[in-house]
Amino acid sequence: MSGFSTARQKMVDGQVRTSDVTDRRILDAMLAVPREAFVPASRQALAYLDLDLDVADSGAAKRYLIKPALTAKLLHAAEIGAGDRVLVVGCATGYVAALAAKLAAAVTATETDSALAAKAGETLAALGLGNVTCKAAACAEGDPAGAPYDIIVLNGATEITPKALLEQLAEGGRLVGVSAESRPQRAMIVTRFHGEFGHRTLFDAAAPVLPGLERAAEFVF
Repeated sequence: MSGFSTARQKMVDGQVRTSDVTDRRILDAMLAVPREAFVPASRQALAYLDLDLDVADSGAAKRYLIKPALTAKLLHAAEIGAGDRVLVVGCATGYVAALAAKLAAAVTATETDSALAAKAGETLAALGLGNVTCKAAACAEGDPAGAPYDIIVLNGATEITPKALLEQLAEGGRLVGVSAESRPQRAMIVTRFHGEFGHRTLFDAAAPVLPGLERAAEFVF
């Protein structure tokens, strides 16, 4: 077993299984998808650590792969079905999109940084994941042209209610991510039924806020 394969197994055994993620499909996806492929070469040694990993190019605005355990718990809460259409918002280099592609029928991934979006598309294609489309788009906008989606996954936190994203949920659809509207941050799930949205807190969690989903700055004298 290679060094990265061993690290991947340890990540699943030590970070994911111990976080009460029991869906065998998620565990298998995390064992199959090489997280290091979504990390710059200079930081690949950090790929399987329990941290939010900056994957942006040097000098660019920081963009992250969120912690492996948090990623797994959000996917677990989303209950992605084999026939579902999934939108991953703020995909960075595409790791969460790759995992979702192992679980769903089709995945659209958006990323604000066009260079990262292109890199994500190349990596996903190289891994043979043909059911993923990557687009450069603002996080707050989502992908209205492709809506509605059964599942929306935020690869990070939001300080605001992402109204445009919620409107892209299908009837019975679910949005999962981290809410940073108050402290402490908490993982959340939003469901849509009969045009109404129900919000439920899942567990305490913390993640970097996605660009464009920050709270507006307040004027102070």
